[in-house]
Parts: sequence; structure tokens; C-alpha cells
Amino acid sequence: MALKSYKPTTPGQRGLVLIDRSELWKGRPVKALTEGLSKKGGRNNAGRITMRRKGGGAKRLYRIIDFKRNKRDISATVERIEYDPNRTGFIALIKYDDGIQSYILAPQRLSVGDKVVASEKADIKPGNAMPFTGMPIGTIIHNIELKAGKGGQLARSAGGYAQFVGRDGGYAQIKLSSGELRLVRQECIASIGAVSNSDHSNQNLGKAGRNRHKGKRPSVRGVVMNPIDHPHGGGEGRTSGGRHPVTPWGRPTKGARTRSNRSTDKYILRSRHSKKKGR
Repeated sequence: MALKSYKPTTPGQRGLVLIDRSELWKGRPVKALTEGLSKKGGRNNAGRITMRRKGGGAKRLYRIIDFKRNKRDISATVERIEYDPNRTGFIALIKYDDGIQSYILAPQRLSVGDKVVASEKADIKPGNAMPFTGMPIGTIIHNIELKAGKGGQLARSAGGYAQFVGRDGGYAQIKLSSGELRLVRQECIASIGAVSNSDHSNQNLGKAGRNRHKGKRPSVRGVVMNPIDHPHGGGEGRTSGGRHPVTPWGRPTKGARTRSNRSTDKYILRSRHSKKKGR
């Protein structure tokens, strides 16, 4: 999809750059494949704010996406490509030969009328899904499972992809776009290709109101607060904080390592941070 710029007829349109979605389906989604989505406003089940700067925004209808692709060896036809307000990439409505409809993540270069299939050995075509056991090394993939049968968890956002780079015993080596080299079981399934809408990061929303429509509230910097409100606050005149960046509760942020899942450390062959050590 191409980018679309606007003439500066209003302040909000000056510099506005959006995705041209004229080729997408313009009607409503399939009702049987949707469900209601309630707003949480960043609050947990106790009503406490656990994620700041969330709230409001346009009402959304959740599209049920098939991340598992467990309908094997039955080919399906792409009926249409749709916009999904719940994710950055586009989604594709597919209809299996037995008449069942489903939504999947739409990869790049997938068009209406194309055939897709999930199988032990499928063609290396965008939209097909297969386990690493039958996949050739070097394949570009998305929607990658970490546990067999759980459904894809990695490389699901707009333009996201990983590369299958090798085999190691019963494991497949995949290189993520962050630079991380990781092991997953070869029985896990991945979809071929990269996720659609790679121009998503090149948008310029033009005004603060567009972020409010997404449910994003304003972010206030700690250095402009008072000392009672933030560790960076206070000081006569403008100061840059005077300490390493921390959260309002004193936890280190901006680069501080917080990973503590030692049980899965063995599956990470090269950390995404390792490339920065040589600088």
C-alpha cells in the first residue's frame, strides 16, 4: 500500500501522511468472526492503573484471527483483504474448500483470489503455513509459534518478519528483526512471508487528536514535574533530571535490563543487545 499525503487546508492536515487503504474491503467484517471488546483504560482486575496513558478512543469490534492455522491440508481462497483496528497489519478473509471462513494475518503480496494452505509440506508462497520440519532454510516467515499448537506469537505486527536460518537437533534457529537468534521446536508452525502494511511506521498523524482516537493519552515528562510527583522533578530552571532515567516509582528505565525468565534463556542463542556491545 502506498502513502497518502494531504494539502494543508487545515492545521491537522498540514504534514499529515496516512496509509492509502483504497484497495481494502470497505464493508463490515464477518459478524460470526467478531466479538465485543470492552475498554480497560489501562486498569487491571482490581481497578488499579497498571499501564499509564491509556483511555478513551474509538469503539472497536474485535476480529477473531486464526493464529493456530490448525486446519491442515485443506486449501482456502482469499476472499478479501480488510483493515483491522486492533492491529497494525491488515487481515485476510479466507474461505476453505469445505465452506468455513476464517481471518488470518495478511502477508505482503497476498491478493484476492490467491490460494493458501496449512500443511506439513506446502509451497513457499505468502500466506501458506507449515512446521519447520518441512521448511527450507532461508525462508522469510511471520506468525511464529513458540509452543507447538499454542498459535503464533512472534512477528505479527505490520511489516514484521523473521528468517529461518538453521536447524539444531530438534530445534529450528530463527533470526528475528531485532537481531536476536532464537531456538524454537521444529514442530512449531510459522506462516510464509512478511506481514503486510510495511509503511505503517512512515505515517505522520498530523495532530494529537488522532492519537486520542487510538486510545492514547498524553505523556508528561518527569523533568517538568515537581519533586513530589517524580524523581526527575524539581530544580531551579530547566534541568535534565540529574540522575539516570527512572520511572515515577524509582525503577531504572530506558535500557535497564528487566528480563528474569531464566527458564527460557537457553533458547536465546544471541541476545538482541549483543550487537550494541561493539560500539
